[in-house]
Amino acid sequence: MPFDFQGKHVTVAGLGVSGVPAAKVLHGLGARVTVVNDGDDERARAQAADLEALGVTVRLGDGATLPKGTELIVTAPGWKPDKPLFTAAHEAGVPVWGDVELAWRLRGRDGREAAPWLAVTGTNGKTTTVQMLASILKAAGLRTAAVGNIGVSLLDAVTGDEEYDVLAVELSSYQLHWAPSLRAHSAVVLNLAPDHLDWHGSMEAYAADKGRIYEGNRVACVYNVADKATEDLVREADVEEGCRAVGFTLGSPAPSQLGVVDGILVDRAFVEDRQKNAQELAEVTDVDPPAPHNIANALAAAGLARAFGVSAAAVRDGLRAFTPDAHRIAHVADVDGVAYVDDSKATNTHAAEASLAAYEPIVWIAGGLAKGATFDELVTGAAKRLRGAVLIGADRALIREALARHAPEVPVVDLDRTDTGAMLQAVREAQRLARPGDTVLLAPACASMDMFTNYNKRGDAFAEAVRELGA
Repeated sequence: MPFDFQGKHVTVAGLGVSGVPAAKVLHGLGARVTVVNDGDDERARAQAADLEALGVTVRLGDGATLPKGTELIVTAPGWKPDKPLFTAAHEAGVPVWGDVELAWRLRGRDGREAAPWLAVTGTNGKTTTVQMLASILKAAGLRTAAVGNIGVSLLDAVTGDEEYDVLAVELSSYQLHWAPSLRAHSAVVLNLAPDHLDWHGSMEAYAADKGRIYEGNRVACVYNVADKATEDLVREADVEEGCRAVGFTLGSPAPSQLGVVDGILVDRAFVEDRQKNAQELAEVTDVDPPAPHNIANALAAAGLARAFGVSAAAVRDGLRAFTPDAHRIAHVADVDGVAYVDDSKATNTHAAEASLAAYEPIVWIAGGLAKGATFDELVTGAAKRLRGAVLIGADRALIREALARHAPEVPVVDLDRTDTGAMLQAVREAQRLARPGDTVLLAPACASMDMFTNYNKRGDAFAEAVRELGA
């Protein structure tokens, strides 16, 4: 039965990009809304004033206390499950939803047919894959949007005036944790590597939250053949009768898989007599950039699109039309025969590993906030590709020590500064180490907040430094 919000006392945990829309939607549905928020800064006060003008109650600086009479909590995805607010809710028998759960429950509430969700999660590659998927769906003539963790509100998509045939939905592990009722048309877990373990508590809990995306899938659970953990999640999922497991691989595909043969992306899953037949989808050169991990993203997007009945021609046209976001293995410039590539979005070791595998030889610019990561496995895998390394940021010593253990022959420049001007020096040091034909690659394997506001600002600083080299 649909949840009746009229007159219900709903507490929204957190302001920001998810809390404010949730509070407004709930208020519009007749709920008595109280917003609690840990912070009490200028931005929070401005958001609070906007909500209070509508009649929403806002409590700043207190996100721990459960408001009296609360019948439902809708939380921002980043709020950790062990917060006192949720402990109190559990003891009181109050359900806790995330904004994704709220959006899922509101689909079709206005009488329109609810658009199916094609859902994407994974440690890395989510945004690119969802954008590729949306591009393919649009090439097929479908009304769609890339929504979710990508920055476009799911709540806006399901409650707004625009009608969609299907939604391409990016979901984080945080969002999936708080979305128990979600049942996608088809879904993919791109990959699994340790990340956000401080939030989830363990790798097992992190994987379990990622695996929620497969629960109740109707048509296809798409998984990464090269990452057995993703296939294990499919095996453990409770799906609808007839839902299929569909793999993607950078090698030649087996039946019920998508893969690559002689530079061609091919489908052996959504074809007649898949034991004998394969459908050509696109060429590797249709993918921008054609780095291995990006080809994997394209295959995952193609798998979801094909599960929805999209033609091979639309897959090709959608991939050709797709332009990646900035700071994702973006070629900045060639200077004196050396390519400079910005992958500032590689904020963990798994993402950096994929980036380092795409080039050779490399002068690697790395470092920042490690978030508890270790770098031995990353360095071991990349050692033969490295011409040199330039290290920046607060936790650069961890990478330097891994290089000393596993790549002692690689020259390392350790920049003992964390101001934003360090990037210009880093690029100049990389230029000194590089030779014609090399790639200077910013793939930090770390978060950026020790030196920059975010990874975008870090990438911008890199690009600006490269432009100064060529000036």
